[in-house]
Amino acid sequence: MDSLIQFIFENAPYAHWIVFSALMLAGLNVPISEDLMIIFSAVLAATVVPENTYKLFMGVFLGAYISDWACYWLGRHFGPKLWNIKWFARSFDRKKIDQIHEYYNKYGFMTLLVGRFIPFGVRNGLFLTAGLGKMPFGKFLLSDGIACVISNTVLFTLAYHVGKNYEVLISMVKTFNIFLFSAFAVAGIAFFWYKRRKKAAT
Repeated sequence: MDSLIQFIFENAPYAHWIVFSALMLAGLNVPISEDLMIIFSAVLAATVVPENTYKLFMGVFLGAYISDWACYWLGRHFGPKLWNIKWFARSFDRKKIDQIHEYYNKYGFMTLLVGRFIPFGVRNGLFLTAGLGKMPFGKFLLSDGIACVISNTVLFTLAYHVGKNYEVLISMVKTFNIFLFSAFAVAGIAFFWYKRRKKAAT
């Protein structure tokens, strides 16, 4: 990530194209942080190339959104055959994918809508599972689009306004992501504990 950010900085006038391409790779599970790409793009817009602010925003938005489609169609087109690929099998745990599929069956639209805000590789698992489960593409576009607009706009705007303190901001976002992930983990454990206890009581 450090090398990529340095490369983007050195080619700031074309950063929107670089960020877009990087996010497309992230959709294929290449380890590139979507959140950091959004933050750094906003910092560039605020401090280095303010004339490209709208281009940078569209670069991160379209990169994040369209890369989700790639992950969706990967799951929809190839299906379970994907686990015959060693790289893929290492990147996506089959049990987690099955669990996400159960969430889709129980909560439908809300699973994708809420999951869009969860980092640490959860997003790609959601998009892939939507494709594996053959969710209607129109429904996928709508739910993911709403979440993508909200999350990208909020994070880009925040980073833009405090762009000169980008190192502090990146540290804050990493801490927030850890807190958010921990909160979801605790909530999930509590939910399953409650369900198991309720089942045992009956």
